[in-house]
Amino acid sequence: MESEIAKEQAHVDRVRAQLEIAENKARMLAKAGQDMYRSDRTSWVREEDGTAMFERDAFSYNAAKRLAVLDAEHEGLVFGRLDLTDDEVRHIGRIGVRDADYEPLVIDWRARAAEPFYRATPSDPMGVVRRRVLRCRDDKVLGIEDDLLDSTSQANLPIIGEGALMASLSRARDTRMHSIVSTIQAEQDEAIRAPYQGVTTIMGGPGTGKTVVALHRAAFLLYSHRTRLENGGVLVIGPSSVFMSYIERVLPSLGEDSVTLRSIGQVPSDILHFSSDRLDEPRTANIKGSLEMVDVLTRLVNLPMSADPDSLQLRVTVKGEVLTLDASILATTRQRILKRNRYNDGREAVEVSLRDQLWARVPADVLAAHDLTRDDFDELVSSQASWRMLLNAWWPALSASDALARLADPAVAEAVTPYWNEETRQLLVSSIPTEADRRGRRNWSIADMALLDELAALLGPVPPEPDADDPVFIEGGDAEELVTLGDRLHESRHIDEDEPRDTFAHVLVDEAQDISPMQWRMIGRRGRQASWTIVGDPAQSAFPHPNQTRAALDELVGNSPSRTFTLTKNYRSPAEVFDLAADVVVTVQPDADLPQAVRWVGVRPTVVRTDDLWAQVRLQLDEMLTSVDGTIGLVCPAGLFEQARRLADDPRIITVTTMQAKGLEYDGAVVVDPERIVSETGNPAGGVRLLYVALTRPTQRLAVVGLRKQKSPHRSEANQPVRGAATPAWSEALWSHETC
Repeated sequence: MESEIAKEQAHVDRVRAQLEIAENKARMLAKAGQDMYRSDRTSWVREEDGTAMFERDAFSYNAAKRLAVLDAEHEGLVFGRLDLTDDEVRHIGRIGVRDADYEPLVIDWRARAAEPFYRATPSDPMGVVRRRVLRCRDDKVLGIEDDLLDSTSQANLPIIGEGALMASLSRARDTRMHSIVSTIQAEQDEAIRAPYQGVTTIMGGPGTGKTVVALHRAAFLLYSHRTRLENGGVLVIGPSSVFMSYIERVLPSLGEDSVTLRSIGQVPSDILHFSSDRLDEPRTANIKGSLEMVDVLTRLVNLPMSADPDSLQLRVTVKGEVLTLDASILATTRQRILKRNRYNDGREAVEVSLRDQLWARVPADVLAAHDLTRDDFDELVSSQASWRMLLNAWWPALSASDALARLADPAVAEAVTPYWNEETRQLLVSSIPTEADRRGRRNWSIADMALLDELAALLGPVPPEPDADDPVFIEGGDAEELVTLGDRLHESRHIDEDEPRDTFAHVLVDEAQDISPMQWRMIGRRGRQASWTIVGDPAQSAFPHPNQTRAALDELVGNSPSRTFTLTKNYRSPAEVFDLAADVVVTVQPDADLPQAVRWVGVRPTVVRTDDLWAQVRLQLDEMLTSVDGTIGLVCPAGLFEQARRLADDPRIITVTTMQAKGLEYDGAVVVDPERIVSETGNPAGGVRLLYVALTRPTQRLAVVGLRKQKSPHRSEANQPVRGAATPAWSEALWSHETC
């Protein structure tokens, strides 16, 4: 084995030496481009030199980008080797590297020539005799794992190791998701390399690697369609900021750093300029996520700001003549303008319409007596205080936040939700932060962000304050602003990575099963002409109306080409853990497409009920700290988060709510109070699916700690179990695994 490692180390050293040469060249090109640009800024550029300058700057820009990629990640740069039947040897890595003669030293994992590394099997070796995975740290080869794929070959190749995939799965976790580029399996590779057109859906249960497969797909698409996707942008959307922090290093480790990552609460930050991580209580979030809110928000925009629209009246005096437009005329005018214009865009149109209607009411003898022209009339009307006061009260410029904040007023909420029952309406009203709330700690929620985005689309941009954006010109003097062709070429190519995009060429949505219909509308505005990768698992959905989600998704897909890949192997959860989780989820979703767990750890989950919840949680955490090497997830209901966080006295313990845990994984997990996890969602089926998420987070050990029924001090009287009532099927399934 040592001799084989030495051979691979020699090749890695050769690759590293070539990379150092490439890095030095990239630095020299970037510096040369900067020096020439600085010298050119002070001189005029001839028109015929423009193209040459453009090419020179573009070349140095690309050289600088290449340098950033080369500097980003060296760990595992070379991770694979293929020995083919024709004696060809191919080394596979995160980026392609060639020697001085332009011969490949490393083939980019996304290239077609690398496909056999992921697709070849003993039944279809694809010309591969031996597949080798290199385990590296920095530039050092630590070990190798081989698969013999063609046993009929006469090649005398040594076969070493016990399997790279299982070695990777047993590795201790940390606080970041890692790439699986060296251990991608055939069914995963098929989804990664699917065509970019239309919609690609990746389905799979917990632990199937669907998230990391989708991220590798994004890297593959950038490699295959770089010009289109880098220019148009790639957006990756996940369920929470915790999740986005967890996955943020995957794409850079694959050589890609031109992707925008946003949690669902950050999606509309391009137009709202703020984001949210705050969750509403589940019933309220479900109300805000319903498509009913489209009609509610439309009525809200149409509703005048006045508390009593029927009392509104426009009254002006022209040459002693009183002209009046009553509330009914104003209402008709408002409806007509809003049918053709967004609200903020319609201000000018409504002013023109009102002046037209007033002009039509001026008696002919008044016009003749005063020789009144239309321009004079418009100026007289627009200068009157009554005109300005009416327009400012009836049609003020509105931001999305200003509009949504109106729903905190019960009278406004009643006017725009005429068919709602009082309980539902009150849940909505009480969840809208007031102006005082927004100045304090309570601001908009994640569910509110979709409503704000909908309102921004209905309202249009808020017009700037008068003269705020007018350029300032200095007259006189001898100085002139000098703008050269070089300036124009340079500025037109400048890309500010911090400048938010509002649309993208490709959109990747993870945990799609929990995207509400209103959130799908919000996301859809970011990809009107995009291709899509959608990742999810219906069995993990907490949304109470999965059919609504399905309908919203179908509307997004439309007639676009679509394809679905279902991942069938659970690589994360040990079979002992997944068997328990599967028993729970099938009680509410018998047709759940459950993956097959591929490994065992020989330790059953610890499942206990106790009279002292936190003492037992502490005991389980202490046991976990000694039995696992990596991270421990303390997964709890949202209502117990602050209490649970006090127990995270070791940096390896990471406290998350059940919703925050989606997409994450830990070596060990302690799940707190499953009954409350289920009850907090407001719908039993969604609650059980959320519990299923919590139970499937660990890669090694699981502990579940619940309260005995008669000891539930945190529950309200209404939520106390009814004596003699039947035990829910999910509860029986869970506690049938109780540890004696």
